[in-house]
Amino acid sequence: MSTVYLIGAGPGDPGLLTIRAKELIETCDVVVYDYLANKEFLKYARKDAEIIYVGKKGGDHTLPQDQINALIIGKAKEGKSVARLKGGDPYVFGRGGEEAEEMVEAGVTFEVVPGVTAGVAAPAYAGIPVTHRDHTTSVCFITGHEDPTKEESGHNWEVYGKSNSTLVFYMGVKNLPMIAGNLMKNGRHKDTPVALVRWGTRCNQQSMVSTLENVAAEAEKRKFAAPSIIVVGGVCSLAEKLSWFEKKPLLGKGVVVTRAREQATDLADVLKNMGACVYEFPTITVEPLDDYEEVEKAILGLGAVDWLIFTSVNGVKHFWNQLAEIGLDTRTLGGLSVAAIGPATADELKARGVTPDFVPAKYVAEEVVAGLLERGIAGKHVLIPRAKVAREVLPEELARAGANVRILPVYETKLTQQDPSEIVDALEKGKIQAITFTSSSTVENFFTLLAPDTLKKYPEVKIACIGPVTAKTLERFGFVPNIQPEDYTIPGLAAALGEGL
Repeated sequence: MSTVYLIGAGPGDPGLLTIRAKELIETCDVVVYDYLANKEFLKYARKDAEIIYVGKKGGDHTLPQDQINALIIGKAKEGKSVARLKGGDPYVFGRGGEEAEEMVEAGVTFEVVPGVTAGVAAPAYAGIPVTHRDHTTSVCFITGHEDPTKEESGHNWEVYGKSNSTLVFYMGVKNLPMIAGNLMKNGRHKDTPVALVRWGTRCNQQSMVSTLENVAAEAEKRKFAAPSIIVVGGVCSLAEKLSWFEKKPLLGKGVVVTRAREQATDLADVLKNMGACVYEFPTITVEPLDDYEEVEKAILGLGAVDWLIFTSVNGVKHFWNQLAEIGLDTRTLGGLSVAAIGPATADELKARGVTPDFVPAKYVAEEVVAGLLERGIAGKHVLIPRAKVAREVLPEELARAGANVRILPVYETKLTQQDPSEIVDALEKGKIQAITFTSSSTVENFFTLLAPDTLKKYPEVKIACIGPVTAKTLERFGFVPNIQPEDYTIPGLAAALGEGL
């Protein structure tokens, strides 16, 4: 259907995108987005969708509004469905009404998907409720940047000045001296609390509270710039008491996640919930083997196996994929003892109805082998489904302990062809405070893509790794980890980052 969807993408926090908006991004032929719509939403788009950036940054419009309208209409008339992402809500200072009128004029079908507007969300993330029974019973949304072609201002400063309403100004930070001056001239007391919230709801959010008399000077001193929301009224006095978002332990800290894209979400989500600005830089890809004949033979011969040892979540997934491929399921493991190398792998097994017989407290080869020796591994037949290329420490130690070990490759990891320019640029601008490594392969591939000497230029950037094996690999490249958890898990790594940054 050649429909244009005017979608409110919310104020920036990806979690504030509506379900309806996500559904449309996932299905539309074309996605048109601007400066204020979080680029992270583009990951929901179809792989074959056409992605178009139209700018709309203050003073730097990649495309003027009339050309944006023509572009959207043109795509719709080609028979394509268009998701037009607009920061906040399309009908709250988003020029969505103008675009909708153009759709009507052109005879193009359109729908509006409301979004969370920054005028409510940004103050909320700064600890400011825009209404509160002790302070005000109304709120007024006002543009701080009127259409310069208008002959007469639409602002009634006398009403704003005398009103007790919370005033929320959009796009007005450049005009802050004029706004504050007009409010005081028209009756607002000079000591009225005023708040500014920049990049509200995002990991780089900043806020400040001042008074109507001092806010312009203080904002200039603290270099507050667009995009910022201005909030005027008694409710701003609650900011310190009700602040919650800016208390997150990693707020504003740039952290690079080097895990494979298929696994990066777990760590990235934990870090984002802690307030971090996450840079996903997958250094490896997890891919199926070209030929699974040996895996199928091994599965059909499980009757001769005593222990099945899984060393990763990927090992579990690809092993089960082949079980299903040959028409078998979890019942095939009946009678086998199963070990998982860590809690995440154990959880993956439990999701398939298998509770591991052994999970070591720490993933170091000595502890794994010791635990399995206690369970009678010597003389037993052991099958280890794992990556095609991996460290040999565990199978070698098990063989030394008297087990009959067979390594069974069920997937392979490959170097991701990833452009490091975004990471290098962020390093140069001081936006990155930590780089995380969760395996030896992420270390090796990272330094294949980005030379060790490049990273050594930034000694203030902390290196975080998940365990001693990864730490030894880092040492080969001339780095000693600054952050290493005692608990070799993703939650443990995230917690250590929270304490170490």
